[in-house]
Amino acid sequence: MNLSLAIEMFHFLRPLWLLLLPLIAIAWWMARRQNRKPAQLLDRIAPHLHKALTVGDSGHRRIEPIDGVALLLALACLGAAGPTWSRVPDPFVAQTAPIVIALKVTPSMETDDLAPSRLERAKQKIRDLLDLRAGARTALVAYAGSAHAVVPMTEDANVIHPYLDGLAPDVMPSEGADALAAIALAQSIIAKEPTPGGILLVADALDRTEAGSVIGAEGTSLAVLSMLPTGTNDPGLDAVDIPVIEASVDDSDVRQIDRQLNAAYQRALTESGNQPWDDRGWMMAWPAMLLALLWFRRGWTMRWAHLWLAAFVLAPVPEARADGITDWFFTPDQQGRLAYDRKDYEQAAELFQDPMWRGWALMRDGQYDEAATVFHRVETPDASFAEGLAHIRNRAYRDGIKAYETTLERDPDYPGAAENLALAREILDYVESAREQSDTGEDRGIGADEVAFDNEDNRGADTEIEADEASGGELLTTDQWMNTVDTNTGDFLRQRFAIEAAQQAGEVPQ
Repeated sequence: MNLSLAIEMFHFLRPLWLLLLPLIAIAWWMARRQNRKPAQLLDRIAPHLHKALTVGDSGHRRIEPIDGVALLLALACLGAAGPTWSRVPDPFVAQTAPIVIALKVTPSMETDDLAPSRLERAKQKIRDLLDLRAGARTALVAYAGSAHAVVPMTEDANVIHPYLDGLAPDVMPSEGADALAAIALAQSIIAKEPTPGGILLVADALDRTEAGSVIGAEGTSLAVLSMLPTGTNDPGLDAVDIPVIEASVDDSDVRQIDRQLNAAYQRALTESGNQPWDDRGWMMAWPAMLLALLWFRRGWTMRWAHLWLAAFVLAPVPEARADGITDWFFTPDQQGRLAYDRKDYEQAAELFQDPMWRGWALMRDGQYDEAATVFHRVETPDASFAEGLAHIRNRAYRDGIKAYETTLERDPDYPGAAENLALAREILDYVESAREQSDTGEDRGIGADEVAFDNEDNRGADTEIEADEASGGELLTTDQWMNTVDTNTGDFLRQRFAIEAAQQAGEVPQ
């Protein structure tokens, strides 16, 4: 989370515990005052006798055991008060903002002062950003003299890669660099999203006359990735009142962009989120534990240390484990949460013992069938709702409908269950209707040995598709299938952009 936002949202969940802090301060002051009395009495003795009667350091010790105890109690009060500045992540809501990447595709971007070229380096940075934001919703816009949506909002970065590779100046229908049109198109895409998002403008220059008009909409973050060599300035980019990040040789620029574009989204999740606040009081335990180590020093043990010893002896002994040092300090669920926050969902699913969190991790990792199985074992409305979502993402619409029906049986007022049930039924009806219209009862050889479609409702004709004997019954790989396509993405984008430009100019009907 952004540091300024964390500071703004900082508060205590149980602030009444803070009332003990003045009492701790008073007790500490009285104890220090009491401990100084013997030293004050020695000060009344003659200097030569004082020196003879004093063993060791004649000065009063600056730090005493009561200081450590007072600080330890203060840390305990702060921890009990529940400091927090963020909410518990909602596994059903993406923690990364949806963004639209607007890439400048002009001849100037083919300059090779950034090897291999500004355009190719920009594509590399976009790929790095997609990898960093794995699973987040991203759209791609290309612009030159006109702006065009290349890929709509998608969570699958693999969909963007081939179209990104096909972008080149010769596919753009008109010359120029209309950044304002690209930003306007990006804002129209973001406006369709239910949550705030961000826009990233990837360019090597900006028209100075447009610089004052380059502003983000309310609730939308806007940033520029400058594709210029270090030390090279552009008047237009220098004049804009938005963050401009220079392309770096490492991924520091990409990480800075991700933080910048996430600012508005994180603020919206924090301010209007329904999730409980994340209690960070446990963080106070670490400095308290380090401070407690001072009690092992000679002369620092307090009188009530025997109580700590008794509590240690009477405490139940946990089951011995030797999995690693991490197990000494974190439970499996805590380790799973750390892996989940790192977006290592596969490892998180292996670590979590809590079935709900394990199911969420499996679903974020794309293991929808396994996630649905885990959710099915928990008999709560939350679990059946999550099971329905996993089935829908796995395109098992019938199972999803059953799961949503179970949710409504367990809780008729469960938020979103009725709406999702209706939507799942509409999707299933559409799939069945499309299948019914396409069924002819004829066999078609398309490279599969045998394909059987689900037809529980007995709609349409039962069809079996058998492989062509000439093909040997072998399925084509993805690369083999792509090699059979004559038209590459660059040719496709050139034709599509030309049609869109003609429609915008009114030369052909929409």
